[in-house]
Amino acid sequence: MEQHNLTITENTPILTDVFRMTLKGDGLDRHKPGQFVNLKIDGCFLRRPISVYDTGKDFITILYKIVGRGTKLLSAAVPGSRLDVLTHLGNGFDSEVRCERPLLIGGGIGCPPLYLLAKELRASGKTPAVLLGFNAPSEVLLEQEFKALVPEVTIVTQGYVTDSPVFTGGAYDYLYTCGPLPMLKAVYSGSQCGGQYSFEERMGCGFGACMGCSCRTKYGSKRICKDGPVLYREEIVW
Repeated sequence: MEQHNLTITENTPILTDVFRMTLKGDGLDRHKPGQFVNLKIDGCFLRRPISVYDTGKDFITILYKIVGRGTKLLSAAVPGSRLDVLTHLGNGFDSEVRCERPLLIGGGIGCPPLYLLAKELRASGKTPAVLLGFNAPSEVLLEQEFKALVPEVTIVTQGYVTDSPVFTGGAYDYLYTCGPLPMLKAVYSGSQCGGQYSFEERMGCGFGACMGCSCRTKYGSKRICKDGPVLYREEIVW
């Protein structure tokens, strides 16, 4: 964990109630896919955890959806203003797992962290397939961005991602997934191969001190903010 005072260079609506924010500072390029940042928002007691969509030497980009007072206040932040940000939080995706045909499955606002994962997998020589699910065509995120990275991108806006032939056909040997809990459960039940699942949970501190986001696993209690948010299939208890 690191604490930074970062400058907002972009805070742009890209869909209804969905914003893209870029923050600039030094030492930000070591984020692993699946890690998150925790933002201090004026007027809010608790920080707001947001997954990292993209990162570089001197910037991080996040995508967030307005779901309450905190993110509503965040959407009003203007370029040039500064945010107190805790960075490099959580245990992200392990892209070095041995596999030949990884499948990335995202749901809604759970899709952004998979973009950074796809970039890392491509850089390592792997070619993942990407399957993204949304409630409606008007809510589709990052379709063109993913298509610029990988040759096979499937978008589902009716039904469930687990009904897609990409998933049911089984032409993959490993799964990475991030999205709402019902989707994660369905992916888990419908697949047999190994995988990594990124979970959302209400957080207090965001770095493992308060134990407020603890969950039960096959190997004992784990904190989603510190030991997660990514858990391996073999340790998950529903």
